[in-house]
Amino acid sequence: MVITTGTILLVVLIVLLIGGLPSWPHSKNWGYGPTGMLGTLLVIILVLMLLGRL
Repeated sequence: MVITTGTILLVVLIVLLIGGLPSWPHSKNWGYGPTGMLGTLLVIILVLMLLGRL
């Protein structure tokens, strides 16, 4: 089984996206900023993977 760099990057971004959700009391004031930025990165990585550029 061959694991590419794009797959590893995709898994790391998904874990960061889940970790960025505002679930703790101190992070509820942050809003969805961290999750939105990570979600944008995730979409960019997915598009690059589908186009074969990563």
